[in-house]
Amino acid sequence: MRSAANSAHSGLEPQPKMSGAARVLLLTAYFIFSRVHADRNVYPSAGVLFVHVLERESFKGEFPPYSKQLADSMNDPITFKTNLKGFPDRPGWLRYIQRTPYSDGVLYGSPTPEDVGKETKIEVTACNRRTYETARHTLSIHITAANDYPMQYQAEFFVKNMNVEEMLASEVIGEFLGAVKSVWQPNRLAAIDIVSALDRGGRVPLPINNLKEGVYVMVGTDVPFSSCLRETETPQHLMKCSQQMEPVISCDKKFRFHFDIDWCKLSLVDVWKKPASNNNLVFGDGVLPDDGEYDPPSTNLKSKDYYTDFVITLAVPIAVSLVLFVVLGYIMFCRREGVIQLVHHSSIQKSTKELRNMSKNREAAWPLSTLPVFNPVTGEIVPPLHHSDNCDTSNMPLMQTQQNHPLQTQLPQQHGAGQYPTSPSPSIPCSNHYPIDYHAT
Repeated sequence: MRSAANSAHSGLEPQPKMSGAARVLLLTAYFIFSRVHADRNVYPSAGVLFVHVLERESFKGEFPPYSKQLADSMNDPITFKTNLKGFPDRPGWLRYIQRTPYSDGVLYGSPTPEDVGKETKIEVTACNRRTYETARHTLSIHITAANDYPMQYQAEFFVKNMNVEEMLASEVIGEFLGAVKSVWQPNRLAAIDIVSALDRGGRVPLPINNLKEGVYVMVGTDVPFSSCLRETETPQHLMKCSQQMEPVISCDKKFRFHFDIDWCKLSLVDVWKKPASNNNLVFGDGVLPDDGEYDPPSTNLKSKDYYTDFVITLAVPIAVSLVLFVVLGYIMFCRREGVIQLVHHSSIQKSTKELRNMSKNREAAWPLSTLPVFNPVTGEIVPPLHHSDNCDTSNMPLMQTQQNHPLQTQLPQQHGAGQYPTSPSPSIPCSNHYPIDYHAT
């Protein structure tokens, strides 16, 4: 055989040797191709919680540069997209969560008995958010039956201080099952499903005080419920829950150290227990009585006249608009002011304008006609002249100059104390004076 092989090789043309760079490139391409199209097989059981972590570390070496050491040093953000092969979304029982591009993604859910024996292929596409390079894996899920472990009794807890990705961690879910075992004390206990409170209609918590979304955790076993769990079905417990009060459970201290349980939302279910049937129900034979042939309504229905409705709809608003228009026109055009009112308002406006012009000269000297006259010889003060109201002041100036005043050159006469001189003075035109309190000055 060896000689035949040698003879066969001797008949072939010599092949050119591959360079080292080309060989490295070919091996790298083969490695990437094998990693992209590699299938991963998992075998979850129906009715039991399935958790699969999409680790970012396993995808870092598939993006350029193809070196895990360089990828670890760069720490690129990576996101995942999961879907059923050939379909845009995942199966109904399978859920996915990834909180940030720098955290691992998690596929979780509880397979249904209808999916037993079916091979479910999930395409996992990883995207490097820095370079936008993609890598693809295929996850093959083979669902098996779980007939050897019946879970007749199931309890659903609501954990208020946990998010779903925190609860899915293996050490956290293991610690929670340990706390349930200490309360329930079954031989075997399994987690059936984990659901976020947001999927049950819960509200997104405020980003304060490290608030959590909350998680519903369902566990099951073949052992009946313990007395501690049965306390949630007592009337006292139900009354406190209806009053928005926190009930007191004897086994709460088993969970309080790590898990904050809402005991008002605890649900206990016996899946093998048939619901109570109502014996008063009387079932018929399922056949409708014969009432003859069905007579549909006639197609020749009388048409409805909408003319009256149309007229009323338009006539009433138009009539109201016309009345308002007439009233407004009468007020604007028929109720005009007379000439007397116009003249009156015109005089008021003219006086106002004159007063405003006079107010601009407030810093000018006071008229001498309004000030008391001081006699430089005797030192006596002569009051200003007052004129009767019948004086004609239409043609006299408003202010009198001090040189033209006749009392400045007249010598005072001797009079009694408290009296002003009463010497005659030539007549001067009347002027308007304002009274002044001389004693105050």
